[in-house]
Amino acid sequence: MLLALSLITAGILLRQADRVRFRLGRPRTASAAQLIAVQRTRANNGTPAALMAGQWAQIAGYWVLAAHGLVGAVVATAGVAVQFRHLQEISHHAVHGVLARTRRANHVLAELGAHLPLGLVPVAVRRRRHVRDHHPNATLAADPNLAELAQAGLRPGVGRGRFAAALFFPLTAPGVRATAAALAANLRPRPGRYAAAVAVALVLAAAYAAGGWAGVLAGVLLPRLLLYPLLAWWSLLVEHTWFDPEHRTGTAAEVEAGRCLRLYPHNRVLAALAAATWLPYGDLHHYAHSAHPGLRWNYLPALERHLPPPHCTPSALFAGQASVVRRHRVALGD
Repeated sequence: MLLALSLITAGILLRQADRVRFRLGRPRTASAAQLIAVQRTRANNGTPAALMAGQWAQIAGYWVLAAHGLVGAVVATAGVAVQFRHLQEISHHAVHGVLARTRRANHVLAELGAHLPLGLVPVAVRRRRHVRDHHPNATLAADPNLAELAQAGLRPGVGRGRFAAALFFPLTAPGVRATAAALAANLRPRPGRYAAAVAVALVLAAAYAAGGWAGVLAGVLLPRLLLYPLLAWWSLLVEHTWFDPEHRTGTAAEVEAGRCLRLYPHNRVLAALAAATWLPYGDLHHYAHSAHPGLRWNYLPALERHLPPPHCTPSALFAGQASVVRRHRVALGD
């Protein structure tokens, strides 16, 4: 138990170097141009590498914890799922080229720190889908994310039961099959792409060495196949007014204000909880990110205070008339 807590603590401390470096000289509110200027002065390759290493140190701690009975295994499953979600968002900023200082470092850190060990698509593929296909077309017919939502059952005229199932799609049988099929496709050996299968095998071996079969099951398989996909899915649902965007023209911020959501803008407790778990590394401020994708997560809150408010600020995720779920349900209609 002491080793598990030590690794988790060490990982948290290791991550702080990046946070401290990018906190220096950061204004409370400023324009995108001002924040990018500050960001450039802090850009480096060292603290992002330490950030990735810290995430994996925490994961290793949870692997050790998984061997300490049922409670340890349950905590490890949730903890590793959250860390996998964090790795996804860190690599998201690498895809945008703002995690590290150089393009090469962004690519290598994303591949070695997240995409290969988690069995995700190659970084180049994600960059094309996200930066080129999603960002200019968010909520529009050409957005690949909108097609993904429709495949899960979120389409006009969906019934209440199908709609409710779609909210938990990664936990349903079709959702688990989709996750497993995508993982298998990403791990399938092909010329120049053997590293993914090797990386995942190394992760499984490390989890077994740290926590035995409990480490493998609670520390890799359950988080990767069930809980992490669910957290990622919920983050997708709250990013945009997918089914009823308000058409606007003008600056990038004005356009994005019509098609973005901003969850928990006035509830600091829920905002902090979301930022620490399923909406980490700036995903809680997706509106600011959509308006200016060239900004690192450290500067998105300051930019958001500078921008006009988004079109919609739901009061909750699931419950209430002003919740995200209620909004999507009304937009899809019966």
